[in-house]
Amino acid sequence: MSNVPVVVVADPIDADAVIQLRTGPCTVVDTSADPTQLREHLAEAWGLVVRSRTKVSRELLSGAPHLRLVARAGVGVDNVDLAAAAERHLTVVNAPSAASASVAELSVAFYLLLVRGLLPKVQSTRAGKWERGTSGHELAGKTVGFIGYGRIAREVARRLAPFGATTVAFDPFVPDSGDATRMVQLPELLRSSDIVSVHAALTPGNRHLLDGSAFAQMKPGAFVVNVARGALVDEAALLAALDSGQVGGAALDVFEEEPPKNRALLEHPHVIVTPHLGASTAEAQRRAGRDIVEEVLRALRGEPLRGAVALPEVPA
Repeated sequence: MSNVPVVVVADPIDADAVIQLRTGPCTVVDTSADPTQLREHLAEAWGLVVRSRTKVSRELLSGAPHLRLVARAGVGVDNVDLAAAAERHLTVVNAPSAASASVAELSVAFYLLLVRGLLPKVQSTRAGKWERGTSGHELAGKTVGFIGYGRIAREVARRLAPFGATTVAFDPFVPDSGDATRMVQLPELLRSSDIVSVHAALTPGNRHLLDGSAFAQMKPGAFVVNVARGALVDEAALLAALDSGQVGGAALDVFEEEPPKNRALLEHPHVIVTPHLGASTAEAQRRAGRDIVEEVLRALRGEPLRGAVALPEVPA
């Protein structure tokens, strides 16, 4: 192996970011256009840059004996086996703020579509109907409850203020919001919110956090929005709550299985679905590429990192 660190770019990132990476003290190997070349170059890799396509599994890591850094050009690290990375004493970094604005804007768009009941009107007008009359409600005066109050939820709250909406949040790791959002326990959030908006990280302990019991505690007719991770919501229980009218509608950018196969949920008249595109704006992808390359360059230079991901403890 050469003394010059090799950084393999496995998934497509912003072209200017790759150019910037090539200015660093490393050799860059870009296999993003041909994933079949990845394993060949992993054998000499010091660093690995991925988005979501490449699954950094224990088996993949076994073919990278010199690897020291895994860099995820995005927020979630679901595609990285963190336990295996910890056992190898690897450093894992991400770009935690790159997509905050894009996901926040999608969230607000979902709220407006749901509260105004716009999607059925769009579809009926396109079908040649002219169904006027009272339609939906205003976002002003509504309560939006955030499950998880990190970067993205805070960006959403900031955007909601001009609408005149009230915001509450449940997050066991955030005792004080530091802004106008009131921190509450989950039962109170469910009882008081007109929109329950999911922004939490997925952990082994919060899978199906929104289940049948949670939906039963919600205001009758309240809305559910999930732009975080699909497994935080029990889709079977959500479908039952939609059919009963307990949940008035849902907007889902993420699913338990992707691509989703639950046709009853996808085709439900009160459900808006999108293909996990919250972070897929041109601006967010440029930021993700830039931010992760800057982090890789800091690691190469031995400088303090800004996006290091906490890894699980390795048993003695």
